[in-house]
Amino acid sequence: MGASMHLAEREGFEPSVRYERTPDFESGTIDHSATSPVVCSAASKATGQARKNTLAHLHSPAHLAFRDRMIEFGHLSHVGLRRELNEDTYYGDAELGLWLVADGMGGHDSGEVASAMARDVVTREVRAGRSLSDAIRRANEDIIQQGAGRNERMPMGTTVVAVRIAISGRFELAWVGDSRAYLWNGGLQQVSSDHSFVQELIDRGQLTPEQARSHPNRNVVTKALGVTEPDRLAVETVTGELKLGMQILLCSDGLTEDVSDALIARALAQKDISAQECVDHLVAAALDGGGSDNITAILLRRV
Repeated sequence: MGASMHLAEREGFEPSVRYERTPDFESGTIDHSATSPVVCSAASKATGQARKNTLAHLHSPAHLAFRDRMIEFGHLSHVGLRRELNEDTYYGDAELGLWLVADGMGGHDSGEVASAMARDVVTREVRAGRSLSDAIRRANEDIIQQGAGRNERMPMGTTVVAVRIAISGRFELAWVGDSRAYLWNGGLQQVSSDHSFVQELIDRGQLTPEQARSHPNRNVVTKALGVTEPDRLAVETVTGELKLGMQILLCSDGLTEDVSDALIARALAQKDISAQECVDHLVAAALDGGGSDNITAILLRRV
């Protein structure tokens, strides 16, 4: 990740897009056809292969049974065109109903370790029955502890954005940092709000979203796992219901840095391609836009 870390915390932050907030999110096992979780480890090296050869995904498009409907999902991570190391990590487990993207920062032996730890700890804690926000808080504590003995100039940290989908159709989103969650319901909505310096300027009316895209400090995050002290970490959560035709996109900032919301909306609006093909198109668009950072995306569709 190209982001730097800025520790100016915001207290009492509220997302600009709201859904019903409920403390009793329903958990449960989802019947599924996938044989194993989808896992992408960080630290993959860039190669000299043509772009089309690096767009291969880990599995073919997958579906999971969801009462009388299905959820289709696609997934892909790419190192980008300007970095040698992929510090992104993602995870998807249909049985657990959990998907996440983590974008590590701190360089070699730091960012990829932090993002992998976030993936592993969140997954472990959710399996143990913890809430998504509690699982993320535990990941923050473990990453801080892991990094405490390191004599490195930059702290070891990572963003995370995660979603759980229950058998009822209820979903819970949680995030820390500037990895994003989008909801498609006939139009595109950014559900998460970036924990970033430029987002704070936008919230104050000092910057427009368009100006933020080219701001020199656009990669400065204000919260990150492994960096923000546990007593100051407010994990943002949003709940809602994933209805027929709706889609959820989780992505690292490597996608949104080089692909506008308008282009993301255009891709998600296409009904004649699979979720995996849509993700492939989004990553290809990020590469066409410069591929300035690691690029990771997971798309879930209620069909």
